[in-house]
Amino acid sequence: MTRFQDRQAAGRALASALEGRGYENPLVLALPRGGVPIGAEVARALGAPMDLVMVRKIGVPRQPELAAAAIVNGDDPQLVVNEQIAAMAGLSAKDIDALAQTQLDEIRRRRGLYLQGQPEIEIRGRTAIVVDDGIATGATVRAALKATRQRGTARLILAVPVAPQDTLSALQGEVDEIVCLQTPEFFYAIGAHYVDFAQVPDAEVIRLMQEARADQGAGGDSGAAAPGAQGRQP
Repeated sequence: MTRFQDRQAAGRALASALEGRGYENPLVLALPRGGVPIGAEVARALGAPMDLVMVRKIGVPRQPELAAAAIVNGDDPQLVVNEQIAAMAGLSAKDIDALAQTQLDEIRRRRGLYLQGQPEIEIRGRTAIVVDDGIATGATVRAALKATRQRGTARLILAVPVAPQDTLSALQGEVDEIVCLQTPEFFYAIGAHYVDFAQVPDAEVIRLMQEARADQGAGGDSGAAAPGAQGRQP
């Protein structure tokens, strides 16, 4: 099994796979925290602005890393439930709704922290490239994709360094294109495919977002869709 040295190396490899595809008016949307170093490399290579898609996993009691659902903030929050895991854990719809409210509060807090009051970049009419450091069950990224699609993207791309093939197949209907560098036959955890998978601290997320916004300002990106933006393609 070939492992990525760290998220920066994975991001550079992913950026190389995305360059030259001719995405029109791209916007990179990173899932914090682990997706931000990936997104920073992709945004830099594509000359694209970067924003965050804020998703919080709703974990199973006593197994918080096992996602029963995921929630995305916005005027119309999107809740995506993994019915099989929720049933296994004995979580009712009411239980999940209560847990979701707690996570929405945390989403608001983190967006304020990471973006320091900066507004969201307009997504309508753009090619949205949703990136993370990997996918396991797909509950978190599915919520991110559904919420992003609702905001009026011209095209929706999912780009990750590593994920199991069955998860990608289940997500195929949510996007226009998937770019994944590795689909190992035996997938245990995302971190197993990295040499260095240390947690990304809040300070690093803030730094990378500030740099991305500075690059965006230097490049004159206003966040508006380019003339002639294409509609969704199959």
